[in-house]
Order: sequence, then structure tokens, then C-alpha cells
Amino acid sequence: MSLVRNRNRNTARRAATAAVTLLMAAGLGSAATGASSAAAAAPQTRQIASSTLGSDYKITLTALRSTEDEYAASVRLQVYKQSGGAWKESDRVTVGDVDGWFWYPLTGSGAVCEFSTASTEPAPLTVSLLVTPSIGCSLPTHYVVKQGKVFEG
Repeated sequence: MSLVRNRNRNTARRAATAAVTLLMAAGLGSAATGASSAAAAAPQTRQIASSTLGSDYKITLTALRSTEDEYAASVRLQVYKQSGGAWKESDRVTVGDVDGWFWYPLTGSGAVCEFSTASTEPAPLTVSLLVTPSIGCSLPTHYVVKQGKVFEG
């Protein structure tokens, strides 16, 4: 009879150990999944153009890969002002529509068809980007940077 009791205890211990092991593995697996999905949620970015206007402004164009469609992208235009020896963002706008561009043409050779700026106040800014190699470049979009802010112009 004690032999049966020992077998039952050993079986119960093994079952409890297996259950705890499975719970820990499930918890670690979901933690890893959460970490990878958090990393996947952050869009992939690539700076595609940059210009410094004297010591006043720095302007960048950055492609942001869509988190919903691997082929789509947005383009962010950012303006930085010199402040205390460092560049501080003063404004940003989206060029075109959100996810309105294609990632691969934007990040490939010849992606920037036109990116012109001038060191005046206000500073005119023109942007034209490659839609696709077969379609060609977008129509130019005109902006004005005035006191660190971007205005369509």
C-alpha cells in the first residue's frame, strides 16, 4: 500500500513540476512575443535627404516604413534649429499622404528627385520624390520654413 502511495506522490510531483514548467515557458514565450511585437510596432526609418542652412536650420527627409503594409511608407520632413550648441526639432510635417509612398523606391537609388532649400528667411523648400521607377517622380511640393516652422507654399 505504501508503494502505491509513493507512486501517487511521485506522479503528483511530476505533474505539478510539468505544470509549473509549462506555465513558465508560456509566460516566457508571451514575454518574448510581446517584446518582438513591440519592436515590430516601431517603424523602420531611413533618412533620405538632409540640408543645413547656414547655422540656423537643418532640414531632413526621413522615410518611415508602414507597420501595416510592408511596401508602404510615409515621408517626414523635420526642421531643426540650433539651440545651445545642439540641433533641436522645431517642426515636422508629413510629405504627401501617410503611407502614400512605396518603401523600396523611397529607400533606393535615385529616391530624391528634388530637394532644394535656400538660406533665406523665410527659406523656400521644394521636395519631389520617386514614386516608382516606371511612374517617375512626384510633382514638386513647395514649403516655406519661417522662424523654424513649416508652411505649405
